[in-house]
Amino acid sequence: MPYAPMTKNLHVCLSPALIPQYHVEDYIVVIVDIFRATSSICYGIDNGAEAIIPVAEVEECMAYRTKGLDYLLAAERNGEVVNGFDFGNSPFSYTKEKVAGKTVVLTTTNGTQALHLSRSAKRIVIGSFLNLTALSTWLKVQKENILLVCAGWKNNFNLEDTIFSGAVIEQLKANDFKLDDPAIAANDLYQLAKDDLPAYLAKTSHSERLKKLGIEKDIAFCLNVDISTSIPVLEGEKLVKLS
Repeated sequence: MPYAPMTKNLHVCLSPALIPQYHVEDYIVVIVDIFRATSSICYGIDNGAEAIIPVAEVEECMAYRTKGLDYLLAAERNGEVVNGFDFGNSPFSYTKEKVAGKTVVLTTTNGTQALHLSRSAKRIVIGSFLNLTALSTWLKVQKENILLVCAGWKNNFNLEDTIFSGAVIEQLKANDFKLDDPAIAANDLYQLAKDDLPAYLAKTSHSERLKKLGIEKDIAFCLNVDISTSIPVLEGEKLVKLS
């Protein structure tokens, strides 16, 4: 009887609130927080940051101040930089001039929370439009189930993370993956948005929040496709460049 290769699952978790419904230890998890955490992480690692340490709480981030380490501390809540920190999660804070050779400790409203809830996964990597094709190419050859975890907004569904997940699925779906309903829905949404991502995602609530803060340029930057080939991967407590 000929050998039949095992079908791998390609699933989408539409909100961190749904993570307990998945056995994340059975998956490679991709954390997705397009506006703006995972975009900034990908950009920072691509620009030579030695590591980015994701922490769940502002207090954890501030605690690094007392350790006497030459780390940059980044904290964002509700789209704004938390007082007393070096910067937040704008991609323009993660330029080569600012982060090359540095370690950044980062906490955000949604993205770092989703990551911490996924820590028992077989592996955790970071996805954004910036590294879409590099990430998808790597995922294609992995022999594990894949779970795309959308950071959403305060445990709710959002469009931008779901549509990015659909973009990954578009590149992987021909490779014998078994999709769940959220993955199918994400890919369907991507079909609606793909011809003009900025126009489609301009209607998102997170986009509106960022516009009110006067940072439309961050939104535009986060929708750049394939300007990076770096894939951040969690090694211990640190996100580093996948070798």
